[in-house]
Amino acid sequence: MSEASAAKNMATPEVTPDKKPNRKSDKKPNKFIKFLNSKKVAPWVFVSPFIISFLVLTLYPAIQAIIMSFQSVLPGQVTFIGWGNYERLLNPTFFRALQNTSVYVVLTVLVLTIIPIILAVLLDSKVVKFKTIFRASLFVPSLTSVIVAGTIFRMMFGESDVAVANQIVAFIGLDPIEWRYNSWSAMFLMVILCSWRWMGVNILYFLAALQNIPRELYESAEIDGANVFQKFFYVTLPRLKPIIIFVVTISIINGFRMFEESFVFWETSSPGNIGLTVIGYVYQQGIQQNDMGFGAAIGVVLMLIIFVVSFIQLLVTGAFKRGD
Repeated sequence: MSEASAAKNMATPEVTPDKKPNRKSDKKPNKFIKFLNSKKVAPWVFVSPFIISFLVLTLYPAIQAIIMSFQSVLPGQVTFIGWGNYERLLNPTFFRALQNTSVYVVLTVLVLTIIPIILAVLLDSKVVKFKTIFRASLFVPSLTSVIVAGTIFRMMFGESDVAVANQIVAFIGLDPIEWRYNSWSAMFLMVILCSWRWMGVNILYFLAALQNIPRELYESAEIDGANVFQKFFYVTLPRLKPIIIFVVTISIINGFRMFEESFVFWETSSPGNIGLTVIGYVYQQGIQQNDMGFGAAIGVVLMLIIFVVSFIQLLVTGAFKRGD
């Protein structure tokens, strides 16, 4: 090969076909990730934890309780008995438990709705100083264990003359009261413990709602000559309606589900069943006496009562109306 041809070969290298570089950016997106990010699937992904927890922790146990309520459940023996457990509900003990629970629900709904509204309005006014400290302190009781708080209340409302409550009663000039052995005082103990625990939480609910009321409404009411009470009834209360419905609803549900407030004062039984509640009756029959079928029947009836009462309450208050 001559020197001229060698130089020509060096000047004109062989041309090879272009190859596309293997870059990550050129890869197609993962089909599974693309599927999860789609507009139809993404909302279900976010709500799936709630759906799964509802199915596993609420719906499945409810279905099992309904099935169990038609059975006689004994260790190693399950027998289908039809409506037998529900027929056993027609007894004085169940009606006493239902009466106690109903009275408790009415009292707690009134106390935990009316008083928190008034206190929230006062805390939202310019009269009260150190509002942040008050708001923080009001939330502390809800963090306290019911058993610990109940033990303290049990000591405060003891039967001895040196108990705090009886010392106050004696200072007024009345005789000492056996708080845990009278029907009216037993209900008072349960209501006062529940109110002490949840009063601050409801106040915070109403305080948050009060922050969203436009101040222009109050200024317009003042221009029209409205006094403090008129502004409260015609401006504040209508704007608090959604929160009032919410607080009443959760108070009704929690009231029918109440167990701890009764248990800390009387544990397994109270004299004359003055502190027996429906959930306490479920615990007494289903756990203590190992009659799971009858306990399940009581629970199913309670579930229906809560649903009916809550539905009627929401219907009466207009919660199902559009625009409210």
